[in-house]
Amino acid sequence: MNKSENSEELAVAISQLYNACDLSGLAFATTAELHETIEHLGQSRAMEALKFGIGIKHEGYNLYVMGSTGLGKHQTVNKLLEKESVSATTPSDWCYINNFEAYQKPQVLQLPPGKGRKLQQDMEHLIEDILIAIPTAFQGDEYRAQIQKIHEELKEREAHAFTELDEKASSREVAMLRTPSGYTLGPERNGQILSPDEFNALPESERAEITRVIEEIEVDLKQVMRMIPIWQKESREKVKKVNRELSKLTVDQFVGELNGAFKELPEVVEFVERVKLDIIDSAEEFRKFGEEKSAKGNNHAMISSVFSRYQVNVLVDNSETEGAPVIYEDNPTYQNLVGHIDHVAQYGTLLTDFSLIKSGAMHRANGGYLILDARKLLLSPFSWEGLKRAIHGREIRIESLERLLSLASTTSLQPEPIPLDLKVVLTGNRLLYYLLKQYDPEFGQLFKVAADFEEDMQRDDESMQLYAQMIANLQRENELAVVERAGVARIIEHCARMVDDGEKISLHMGGLVDLLREADYWAKEAAREAITADDVQQVIDSRRLRLARIHERVTEQVLRGIQMIDTTGEKVAQVNGLSVIQLGEYTFGHPIRITATARLGSGKVIDIEREVELGGSIHSKGVMILSAYLANHYAKEQPMALSATLVFEQSYGVVEGDSASAAELCALLSALAELPIKQNMAVTGSVNQHGEIQAIGGVNEKIEGFFEICNARKLTGEQGVIIPRTNISHLMLNADVRDAVERGAFTIYAVDSIDQVLELLIEREVGEANKRGNYPARTINYLIRHRLQKFSRLHKSFSNPEKDENHKD
Repeated sequence: MNKSENSEELAVAISQLYNACDLSGLAFATTAELHETIEHLGQSRAMEALKFGIGIKHEGYNLYVMGSTGLGKHQTVNKLLEKESVSATTPSDWCYINNFEAYQKPQVLQLPPGKGRKLQQDMEHLIEDILIAIPTAFQGDEYRAQIQKIHEELKEREAHAFTELDEKASSREVAMLRTPSGYTLGPERNGQILSPDEFNALPESERAEITRVIEEIEVDLKQVMRMIPIWQKESREKVKKVNRELSKLTVDQFVGELNGAFKELPEVVEFVERVKLDIIDSAEEFRKFGEEKSAKGNNHAMISSVFSRYQVNVLVDNSETEGAPVIYEDNPTYQNLVGHIDHVAQYGTLLTDFSLIKSGAMHRANGGYLILDARKLLLSPFSWEGLKRAIHGREIRIESLERLLSLASTTSLQPEPIPLDLKVVLTGNRLLYYLLKQYDPEFGQLFKVAADFEEDMQRDDESMQLYAQMIANLQRENELAVVERAGVARIIEHCARMVDDGEKISLHMGGLVDLLREADYWAKEAAREAITADDVQQVIDSRRLRLARIHERVTEQVLRGIQMIDTTGEKVAQVNGLSVIQLGEYTFGHPIRITATARLGSGKVIDIEREVELGGSIHSKGVMILSAYLANHYAKEQPMALSATLVFEQSYGVVEGDSASAAELCALLSALAELPIKQNMAVTGSVNQHGEIQAIGGVNEKIEGFFEICNARKLTGEQGVIIPRTNISHLMLNADVRDAVERGAFTIYAVDSIDQVLELLIEREVGEANKRGNYPARTINYLIRHRLQKFSRLHKSFSNPEKDENHKD
């Protein structure tokens, strides 16, 4: 078989360049005729895992749902959980109440759904009612009469004591006089108080007796004076007792009604009783505030502030929840997850109490399901550790970060922890899952179920029918224009191109919905009622146009000769490789010149990219493999006295991947054989140690990138691209390339071995070794081996020059 026949055999048929979507077997004109509901297409594995993870109730069986962005993970999980939660039991309400024994340690109150809000409102009404009732009760005639009686009894007691003492003093001729500064005792005769001169004129014995009597009366006076505070205290106690009895009678009336409403909840009754006792003890506070409120008018905010200790802080209200809650926290900070304690500024000081405790996502999801984005969770400081601690301890403990990190020593609240019972679902990419699995020993214990979403599905008649049904569903859900059958076919073809495989279809629902929305826009712009294939193509073209600025600049550099790429002629040790550049969602291919040199040396192939640290590890591996191929293929029984260099010309960034190793090997072999390589061809493919060409990625973009340059310079009919045969199934080339191939202006070749690549690039047979291992004269392999043998002989002569001279003689 000659070379031209071999080339024709290696050429890829036109039918293999594009796997067109044939929907002729489906009898529909537009998606309006497709009514079957399709859910979770191609995700049977993930759905089984999700159902298992949701259904199993044992500890640690939380879920990690993994897959790339746009697969619809969150939407799928949310729908499944909402469906599952409907039949579940609605969880309790959770409240915080004042701890009257230790205010800094608020207590938790668990109530049936809806009871928390009712108790909170009833407590507010209770306080407002008591604020009216207590002042009213204290203004009653009966109460005033009781208090008046107590006061009169005190006055009578004091008056009686002083009267008795005054009579005793008068009988002993001692006068007891009341002055502004107190009582004064003095001698008297015949009802007249003796002056000091008169007293001094009395006999000494009489003076002594009067003094003794006065001192005795003074002792009795002091005793009476000491008793007065005691009598006043007893009077106050009587007043307090009357006040307490009146307050109790008033409060009991309202508290009794409240207890009756919650009699089936002992913990509420106990709380109300504690409130009742505190109100009775604080009756005077209610009395004063009630009187002021009556004067100033009703102020609910002020009442709540002054009497906040009687409030009920409803942390979680499930009064309107049906089944188990499904909560997604978009901003999973530590405070948003576990809750926090607010403070209020008062007179320059930050104050707080139990009523300022705020719930977190775990509180709201308690008894149900909590969905979190793994990446956001891990990026938020302390959130990951806080979540693990809560799941492991099965309780939610609200602690401020300052206290948690020991950054503040101020006294703060220590709320009683709330028991935790929920299923946590993390959504994220695969890398995060495997990193957590590897480096966090607790992760595997807490997240035992992984649901891995498929990126694509097999493309066949059945799957394309289901895909068409799914497109119809998405069109209706998003209220978009119906899609014609040809439009559906073009969408399927584009989704195959998105996964770089003509035999697969992308399952990225986010991208598919965006495609439909944009196609709907272009259809409306064209005043069409249905989305056509042209509208879908318009979406594809407009997207590329919006993002193609850098692509156009790179192409321009080649066409202007700034970046040197030849598409005609022949050159030794120079080959056109193909690379792919990805900028966000935009990917394009472009050719890059690869050159090689070969000379006498120590058997080392130098990868310049690696030496200057511009080559990635995979690229370096590819160069090492081609070095191994050289040694195995041409120098099994002799040292390879070769020094060679490989480089990507005009490359100023990191080079990664092994898809250019076949092109690099061709450049190196061309340098060794000193045979020119056709520049109208470009090569992509990975080579192994045995010379087999392996599949690479981005094959469509690479082919289109070289075609674009050739087409801009005018196609000659001899230009083409060489790809691995294993990449044929991935071909979904654009219409321009397919048209050129069909006209014979451009050719795509599929190869299995480096020998086939060489015969396409070099106008010479590769040559097969005979039984002795020799190659036919003038073949590529013969010239390469001959050159290497020459290098070997020269290396020996340089290593041992004397032996070489003797041999010549």
